[in-house]
Amino acid sequence: MTASFNLDINDIIQEAFERCGVDLRSGYDLKTARRSLNLMTIEWANRGLHLWLIEEGVVPLELGQADYDLPADTIDVIDQVIRTGEGTNQSDITINRISPSTYATIPNKQAKGRPIQVWIQRLKDSPKITVWPAPDGTENYKFVYWRMRRIEDVSGGASNADIPFRFLNAMVAGLAFYMSQKLPVDPNRRAELKMDYEQQMQLAEDEDRVKASVRFVPWISPY
Repeated sequence: MTASFNLDINDIIQEAFERCGVDLRSGYDLKTARRSLNLMTIEWANRGLHLWLIEEGVVPLELGQADYDLPADTIDVIDQVIRTGEGTNQSDITINRISPSTYATIPNKQAKGRPIQVWIQRLKDSPKITVWPAPDGTENYKFVYWRMRRIEDVSGGASNADIPFRFLNAMVAGLAFYMSQKLPVDPNRRAELKMDYEQQMQLAEDEDRVKASVRFVPWISPY
């Protein structure tokens, strides 16, 4: 007995074409399907948070330096702290994320101290962070963050997609709908493929969520 079923890119494309009721015939069919898959992964990034794409990163902070680069495939930073010390003396201190307008209102941007605020710049090619105040060198500060990265590009047909198995059906359904917009597919079937895609995506997203307990405590004003 095994539990290792997976589909490589060629299998995903073949299954999608079969759902469209169209034969996969040429090399161009593979090329246009791979292009649609890459566009679809961008759509998935815009849909929101996916747990398998969250990665931890560490940026050592330098004396007087406020700006630091993040990995180019970073979509956004989910959470962040300033870490001091090592081992049993390690301490993580909250650092607040601020907007560009808030950063612009800081009167002394050259101030030095323990960073307490960070501006995350989601630039096109090289996302970066700007901490304030800049590190003063009294501690070995590290900026520790949890980021959401992009899904790896779809390239070779024999490779597996950069997704967990629970999203396989959603990817096949999504590609079938994307391809139905380019292939000679009956409009009624195209509508069914769209509905199936949304349903499979919803099922996968509902499963791919934080399952930790959440407790809400009401705040009552004393006034």
